[in-house]
Amino acid sequence: MNSNLHTLLEEKFDEMVQIRRYLHQYPEPSFKEFQTAAYIRSFYDKIGISYRANVGGNGIVASIQGGNPGPTVALRADFDALPIQDEKDVPYQSTVPGVMHACGHDGHTATLLVLAKALFEIRDSLHGKIVFIHQHAEEYAPGGAKSMIEDGCLDGVDAIFGTHLWSLTPTGVVQYRTGPIMAAADRFEITIKGAGGHGAQPHKTKDSIVIASQLVVNLQQIVSRRVNPIDSAVVSIGSFVAENAFNIIADSARLIGTVRTFNEDVRNDVEKEIERIVQGTCLTADASYELSYTRGYPSVVNHPEETAFLASAASQIDEVHTVEETEPHMTGEDFSYYLQHIKGTFFFTGAQPEGVDAPYPHHHPKFDFNEKAMLIAAKTLGTAAVEYLREQAPSKNVIKAN
Repeated sequence: MNSNLHTLLEEKFDEMVQIRRYLHQYPEPSFKEFQTAAYIRSFYDKIGISYRANVGGNGIVASIQGGNPGPTVALRADFDALPIQDEKDVPYQSTVPGVMHACGHDGHTATLLVLAKALFEIRDSLHGKIVFIHQHAEEYAPGGAKSMIEDGCLDGVDAIFGTHLWSLTPTGVVQYRTGPIMAAADRFEITIKGAGGHGAQPHKTKDSIVIASQLVVNLQQIVSRRVNPIDSAVVSIGSFVAENAFNIIADSARLIGTVRTFNEDVRNDVEKEIERIVQGTCLTADASYELSYTRGYPSVVNHPEETAFLASAASQIDEVHTVEETEPHMTGEDFSYYLQHIKGTFFFTGAQPEGVDAPYPHHHPKFDFNEKAMLIAAKTLGTAAVEYLREQAPSKNVIKAN
């Protein structure tokens, strides 16, 4: 059956590329993916696959019932874009100013749509049921996964598989990991409130820029001196704003940053340390502050059996030359919410562009990926789903006790 599925996917690869490029030209940011959702619905309407729309927002859940009894497996793809100006010089460049698919979600969607189409053609030979979760708003917390789960997207689902096309990993490599594979992603905002004044009279001010600068340095001590070196954590300041004329000392400065952790105890400790250090820094400078700390996605923690099963499925794909366990990534993903509810695994499909030694990273204005990786992702996800359903299906030769 896998050979039939793989052949169908190869035959439909050009369609997969067309879909991806169309979506790349017409991206929509998180929570505003109305036309993208309409496109997905139209695709399923044309081939006759039933679905439920507006799941938890803009989400869509389609399903295929196999011809044989068995459990239910879900496959997930996200479809939101990012508020980034597309700077690639390609025919499929984004046509929407300030918005682009800079993370591969267009490829995820094209992969899952064409995989669903191929599986629909062989549905009579399938065991159980396959659910296709098209998720909105992965890029921006609170994300779409949580609301889709609350709206029933996992009802009746026994296991879930998902992948991320990864431009920094060579095409032909599939990376998996048992346990934590992606970090919890939190956000914090700090406003330092000093006392502004003339740049020539700093002694009559409470310089918020100096205070905030000292705070940035102090915060670096959390990871280096407060977190056990055996554990992992990141505290990064991504924005520092204190706009004024050249001869004015700012009365306020605003910092925005992120915290990444795997261990929940470390996550709690880092949050407490940020509050303590901000308080101490401002106390020393006789300044006040406002601090908000927002918990984002939890860590993505893969289940052992499903991860091992996925690695085995990936090794059966002709285009895959390496299946390897990867180091944990400090990036975040709301796929974590699915794995808190049911068994499953999330993996990386290498998608480094051909002939490029230093590919642009995700969330970069010139981000792109090797479209051949979509075929690998489709074959891997499809093989994992089909074989998992077959192995977990009830045996026909069950001897009942008297």
